Amino acid sequence: MSNSSIGIDVSKDSLDAHRLPDGAAKRFTNDTTGHKALIRWIKATPIDRIVFEATGRYAHDMEQALVSAGMPTVKVNPRQARRFAEALGTLAKTDAVDAAMLARMGKALELTPPPPQSKNILLLKDLLLARRALTKDLTAAKNRQKITLLPLIEKMIDRRIKQVEADVATIDAEIAKRIAEDAELAKRAAILVSIPGVGELTAAILLIEMPELGAIDAKQAASLAGLAPMTQASGTWKGKDHIRGGRAILRQALYMPALVAARFNPNLKEFYRRLTDAGKAPKIAITAVMRKLVIFANALLSKGRKWDEKSACP
Repeated sequence: MSNSSIGIDVSKDSLDAHRLPDGAAKRFTNDTTGHKALIRWIKATPIDRIVFEATGRYAHDMEQALVSAGMPTVKVNPRQARRFAEALGTLAKTDAVDAAMLARMGKALELTPPPPQSKNILLLKDLLLARRALTKDLTAAKNRQKITLLPLIEKMIDRRIKQVEADVATIDAEIAKRIAEDAELAKRAAILVSIPGVGELTAAILLIEMPELGAIDAKQAASLAGLAPMTQASGTWKGKDHIRGGRAILRQALYMPALVAARFNPNLKEFYRRLTDAGKAPKIAITAVMRKLVIFANALLSKGRKWDEKSACP
């Protein structure tokens, strides 16, 4: 392995690329034509990884183009990238500087590209992204409806709420359809929904946002979801453990299932009770249940079997 990296800084209209170890740099337009030119430039020299920040919709089309072309992509958290830059003493922040920093980050940390995702997973991610946007719209509309004084406005908001609810239902049906038509995803989904507390939507989010499940160990699974407790200690001082980082969408998706599991999942109900009896705050105990759910899901998927209530753990 040559440990070569390309860093790409993504903006609305352009893509700045920097390659190491030779230091070559080039700018491309952030459109279909620019994506094709970028891929040709990348293919001209063997590369181990292409590093870019998770910048939402601006990086979305580029990411799909790179993945479809079989490129070894690594998407990093912007906060982690900024901290790496600060550790290097890089205070300047321009597109070209950021691209070079991302290339250095990939090379120095020897970031490993995850397994390539299928086109179906990428399309399912699009559906989930649209669903999250609609859910935010729905919450905002319901909040406005509570405070409006005009019947006319209330009727308009009511129509909007019904439309958004219908759109969400349509997206949910499409997600379920695409999973059912994919033999491997359907099998994995059936395993996940067998866990008491995990419904179809939660299973879909886990499959789409955490495709590594079943191929990693328990600690990695908890860490990817941002549910691994971080210890704070220095010398004789010891602070409280806390969670941070990871994929926030997974924690959001697991919160309600954890509440249900703490009441109706035999193993996790007992686990939750032991924690609260020991003096743990309910919020801390629920977070621990969320972590257990991820670990159980990972174990079951790795073994290819459904939840068994008779087992103390998978």
